[in-house]
Amino acid sequence: MLQVSKLLSQGQGLAPVLLKRAATVELDWDTRQKSRFQATDSEGRELGVFLPRGTVVRGGDAMVAEDGTLLRVIAAPQPLLRITTCPTHGSPFDLTRAAYHLGNRHVPISLRPDHLMIEPDHVLADMLRAMHLNVDEVTAGFEPEGGAYGAGSTGHGHAHEHGHDHSHAAPAAPKVIAIPVRAAPAPHVHGPGCGHDHG
Repeated sequence: MLQVSKLLSQGQGLAPVLLKRAATVELDWDTRQKSRFQATDSEGRELGVFLPRGTVVRGGDAMVAEDGTLLRVIAAPQPLLRITTCPTHGSPFDLTRAAYHLGNRHVPISLRPDHLMIEPDHVLADMLRAMHLNVDEVTAGFEPEGGAYGAGSTGHGHAHEHGHDHSHAAPAAPKVIAIPVRAAPAPHVHGPGCGHDHG
């Protein structure tokens, strides 16, 4: 059994030709969320995978075995629900609403400009159809969006620098300007000793 304990996100740092020649290992989403699992690669070799806790493996990642064997990960096709807007009376905003409601239920979602994909769930499918969305059963690799602060949160399958003309450093604290405040005038009192005529 080959022992694997190293993961290179999207094969970062490797020549494309090495990745192309590497043996592959197809893993479904359930397996790719685990840090310890067994699998079989495209050459029939048994793999024992031991990754740091919390590691999520994505399609396109590369794993390296202890003997230096390189393995390219493929997101295995699995049953999914593909959610699209109604072409007759829907709008792109319908997908935004659907993503909001699914997110409130902590459902892993694959986000694309023109569709969403989730794992099969008949209750969620009924809810989405009631929102006038099309829900179709498909078989595809599942790559749900990562958390906003977690690894793999870009959702577009490769690492790169974004060119920005601004800093991501915390903004400087705003200056505090002291504005003098006048004391409120004493309340106007009527009666003996008020100091003016009540004629």
